[in-house]
Amino acid sequence: MTNTISAIIIDDDDFSITALSDTLNSLYNNIEISGIYKSWNDGLDALRVIKADILFLDITINGKNGMDLLKMVPASDMEIIFVTAHTEYALEAFKLAATGYIIKPVGDKELSIAVDKAIERISNKKTARLNLSIPVQLANSKIGIPNSKGINYYDMNDIIYLEATSNYTRVVTKQHEVLSSNNMSKFTHLLEGSTFCSVHRSYIVNLNCVSRYEAPGTIIMNNKIEIPLSRTAREDFLKRFNSIQAKTE
Repeated sequence: MTNTISAIIIDDDDFSITALSDTLNSLYNNIEISGIYKSWNDGLDALRVIKADILFLDITINGKNGMDLLKMVPASDMEIIFVTAHTEYALEAFKLAATGYIIKPVGDKELSIAVDKAIERISNKKTARLNLSIPVQLANSKIGIPNSKGINYYDMNDIIYLEATSNYTRVVTKQHEVLSSNNMSKFTHLLEGSTFCSVHRSYIVNLNCVSRYEAPGTIIMNNKIEIPLSRTAREDFLKRFNSIQAKTE
């Protein structure tokens, strides 16, 4: 279910865990509790490896402070909702960017306010990640290339080639280079049907920027860079390259 919200609970009190779980189940049919951890160490291990949307966290766990647990895993992207019997930690909790601070026993209204806010934040984050992860093509002549700060737009004719680099893609243009957060498969899909050709699992070239082909498998771009041509892509490349050359003569 694509709209399912995953949640974990870190609390050492069985009664509180049951009450919170039952209330969540009665109020929301799209929240799935994927883990319950009743000790400090188990909670810490979970935070280090589990990627959930919402964390319901008690302040006191086995005599230790739950906020210190968070400080040991500062990179967590979960929405944090404290569920506690302590009133005196609320200000510190919100300094840690907590989404909610609920005093036990948990009331339906207080819980729904915090969870609704968390769900809204989760939706906004997913939308932002989607906007940054999908290349955008404009009017068949420009391409939007996402990076860590946003999206830069380039004339497609200015792009010489693209090179896969780990989980990123290096886009080489006539003026400079840019490292995109997209992997090569996304660019392959976007550039399908254009003058770009996948010539190797790590390279896509602009056929208009190819200077020559050297047997048995090297492509020379007009910026003098040599690109390997895989055996499986050779027939398609030569057919398309020769077609473009014929049109320009």
